[in-house]
Amino acid sequence: MIEIRNLDFSYRKMPVFSGINLTFPEGSIYGLLGENGVGKTTLLKLICGLQRPTEGTCTIDGLTCHDRRPEMLQRIVFLPDEVLLPDNSTPRKYVDELAPFYPNFAIGTFLHLMQELEVEPDRKFREMSFGQQKKSLIAASLSLGTDYVLFDEPTNGLDIPSKAQFRAILSRRFEERNTIIISTHQVKDVENLIDPIVILSHNAVLLDAPVQKITEKLFFEYGGEKRDDALYSELLPGGYMNVVANESGEESQLNIEALFNAVLRNKERIKELFA
Repeated sequence: MIEIRNLDFSYRKMPVFSGINLTFPEGSIYGLLGENGVGKTTLLKLICGLQRPTEGTCTIDGLTCHDRRPEMLQRIVFLPDEVLLPDNSTPRKYVDELAPFYPNFAIGTFLHLMQELEVEPDRKFREMSFGQQKKSLIAASLSLGTDYVLFDEPTNGLDIPSKAQFRAILSRRFEERNTIIISTHQVKDVENLIDPIVILSHNAVLLDAPVQKITEKLFFEYGGEKRDDALYSELLPGGYMNVVANESGEESQLNIEALFNAVLRNKERIKELFA
């Protein structure tokens, strides 16, 4: 389990987080959302120990993340949005270099994922498009056999078929012991994949809830007129889509983009609803 307790973090005296608390239990694919600059990537770096909290703690199964002990590092992988790859190397050589640090790495899994993603494992990185390189890194990350996988904008650079492949692969590879955190702006790419959802704002966690609780507290109405009591309204073909407090207990289909806008525009009301 990843546990963040009373965590503060600043860049050169500019606060990013102030006293935040979050828990990421095993068995879920978390969506980490927020506007640019609120600290999504910073949070992932804190979790994998690349940054040190100013105050508070960040631990994985009781191990302090910034200590970066081998027994912790071999259980977690972080895939940033951009990775500087050696031009003359290949995906197969790349994972061969990683393998000694990850005892549960499976070369068979890697080759299978590369085939499914339609990327040649022995082709040099310099001969690949950015999307092919990204798919190679996704295949590598999911074949290392870690319990914790952190993705920062994993669908950037992927075309529409590749995004569908990513969703399918992640759904099949996910196991109950896994904890996967996906930080993204491309919420439509992972809308039916992430649950629970965490929304960050400057210095605060605005929302941390499973989809079931979100749809219990909020109602997403499609095709109606614009409502005065809506937390967020958007004009769509056929009428408005409204997000309102779910006072009747009706079920509705979550729209993550609308949820995100509703949360940002009604921070105090959301706190009341989800208290």
